[in-house]
Amino acid sequence: MLGVVVASCLVGVACAGPVEDGLEAAKGGDYAKALKLWTPAAEQGDPTAQSYLGRLYLLGLGVPKDYGKAAQWYRKAADQGNTAAQNNLAVMYKNGMGVPKDDHQAFLLMTQAADAGAMEAFVNLGHAYETGQGTPKDCAAALRWFHKAADGGYPSAKAAIDESPCRT
Repeated sequence: MLGVVVASCLVGVACAGPVEDGLEAAKGGDYAKALKLWTPAAEQGDPTAQSYLGRLYLLGLGVPKDYGKAAQWYRKAADQGNTAAQNNLAVMYKNGMGVPKDDHQAFLLMTQAADAGAMEAFVNLGHAYETGQGTPKDCAAALRWFHKAADGGYPSAKAAIDESPCRT
């Protein structure tokens, strides 16, 4: 019987695990169930589960809002290359949420996420270049990152271009 289940997973039949089941629970607003499913996976080192836990703690979804715990989970996932965690942790460093405010660290994390193709990081990196946060101000680089996000279809990229003081 186990062979049939494994074979089904290999040919594309849905085989949800705790991370996917937790995501479905969270989409339905059942954050307690998501927390219950993600925590063991995160503790075992799953970077997606770690990133999702970071989001729960960041926003206080099913748990008390705790920026310190959010940053800890995001750090674990970011260190494993999870681009969402890299970008979200960058924003936390930029704003001093649960970690010391550190524009340089924020810039480094945004760059890692952007280099891996995370379009939200493209926009955040564009803003860093636009304002000179964590890096020297560079309008040409800011506009390049905004355009890269727009070319990829990222929703807020067009507004970032239209509203950028670098356009003038």
